[in-house]
Amino acid sequence: MTFGAKSTTDEVLAGVDLSGRRVLVTGVSAGLGVETARALTAHGADVVGAARDLGKAKRATGAAGVASERGSLELVELDLANLASVRASAEALNADGRKFDLVVANAGVMATPFGHTADGFETQFGTNHLGHFVFVNRIAPLIKDGGRLVNLSSAGHRFSDVNLDDPNFETTEYAPFVAYGRSKTANILFAVEFDRRHKGRGVRATAVHPGGIQTELGRYMTPEVIQQLMDNIAATQAAAGAPQFEWKTIPQGAATSVWAGVVAAADAVGAHYCEDCHVAQVVDNDAEVREGVRSYALDPDHAKALWAKSEKMVGERF
Repeated sequence: MTFGAKSTTDEVLAGVDLSGRRVLVTGVSAGLGVETARALTAHGADVVGAARDLGKAKRATGAAGVASERGSLELVELDLANLASVRASAEALNADGRKFDLVVANAGVMATPFGHTADGFETQFGTNHLGHFVFVNRIAPLIKDGGRLVNLSSAGHRFSDVNLDDPNFETTEYAPFVAYGRSKTANILFAVEFDRRHKGRGVRATAVHPGGIQTELGRYMTPEVIQQLMDNIAATQAAAGAPQFEWKTIPQGAATSVWAGVVAAADAVGAHYCEDCHVAQVVDNDAEVREGVRSYALDPDHAKALWAKSEKMVGERF
């Protein structure tokens, strides 16, 4: 069956039985993470939800009815902006030893004011990329042969390629959306190199763009900034003859994550970038149109270079 931009999680998973499947989802305290966990447990999966604020995650998942009569939900603490927390969380999961069929690296921040993580990394690159880089690599042995990794990226990867010479904006002037773009490009490149390293045992990695959704991700943006962004998108889409931008609902936004994680063929999505429940085309000729993926985000040599730089930054080899 063919799915698209308006497909929801329940439509994508219709008739899919996930009983006996174990899934880890980061960022289950709001928005897409909660909906991803809800949809998976509704179809029988046992979900481990990771969140920085366990109280908030408990309230959000309870209100959303996560953990049905079929599947289960277990919450673990994970602060991606603090590598001590990241390593402790991974250590606890490794000690537990139960394997995962799927890991969805969903958590993230967007367009934050300039700042640093507990380890001194620029906030967005440190949280969105480096936190997940250490966490996922540390629990990689727990991903079953034939399992998958889904990294949440964004159409925002078009704002900027990664800057391996100045990842923390020490010499570059900080711009919130440039920093966001760097981190989202990094999410794709991480999937590309993780896929190369693990596909020998059938583990495939992919990156997805959920679409434009009004969630807590935009909490650092003023209404004026959001309106300006929307006006720019509308103008550029119209100039390119592309369809008018429409917000997605949260179930529509989470659909591509579950599609890429459990419905699509592994070989179709491995080392690719997906949007609207399909594999995106490479689009380099128009910097303004939102559809498609920039070639720099899929470049295998670039992915290897980012991996090496990330290892150096976190002081750990994988």
